[in-house]
Amino acid sequence: MSVQSVERALDVLEALAEHGGEAGLSEIAARTGLPYGTIHRLLQTLLARGYVRQESDRRYALGGGLVRLGGIAESMVGVWAQPYLTKMVELSGETANLAVLEGDFVVYVAQVPSPRRLRMFAEVGRRVLPHSTAVGKVLLAGRPADAVAVFERTGMPRRTPNTITDISAMLAELNLVRTRGYAMDLGEEELGVHCLAVPVWDGARVVAAMSVSGPAERIDALDRDELAEGLRKIALDFGNELGPAAGAG
Repeated sequence: MSVQSVERALDVLEALAEHGGEAGLSEIAARTGLPYGTIHRLLQTLLARGYVRQESDRRYALGGGLVRLGGIAESMVGVWAQPYLTKMVELSGETANLAVLEGDFVVYVAQVPSPRRLRMFAEVGRRVLPHSTAVGKVLLAGRPADAVAVFERTGMPRRTPNTITDISAMLAELNLVRTRGYAMDLGEEELGVHCLAVPVWDGARVVAAMSVSGPAERIDALDRDELAEGLRKIALDFGNELGPAAGAG
């Protein structure tokens, strides 16, 4: 049984998140459908607990209290992901990763290495720009309204000769990712390294990306569609663990 006041407070926080972390009362009301008085009372409670702050222009923004919760939750998600990443390694023979989007950067939060002597390694905590990675493409394909702004801010620097650095070409790439359900990095972040990534859904949103990466010749020798299908099933199971409504999309 759901508790209405808790649901409404979460609706307010999600409305702020969907407006880039900051919104006015009218924007929150339009997103949630709640009366102004109800929103104001919820915001006062969230302000008192540090989960929301009020800016000088009287708009509201997500507060520092969420950073502490988010850091703990992120570390726990990395722990929960381990058995699913292990299944991806068993399926592909290659290193498996879990990554999330933080601001304009992709952050690797968990990894299970390949048992092979020659294997890829992305340090947990490493931050990379999304345009040159398969995980980044998956994450931004799930947020098409944010993608252009992210690419404009980052400038899409060229990491290798294979890196896509044109916004129009990248938007076409993201559309392909949404259509086929997975993304590829074909030596775009590092020459000689290929990667295939799939989304992790929580409700109606992509909240993370899972991938396998390895030497280009080994990844290319795998049946790409078959591999992607297997990875999607594992990512779906992981999403179902994260939340009862996960797996949508």
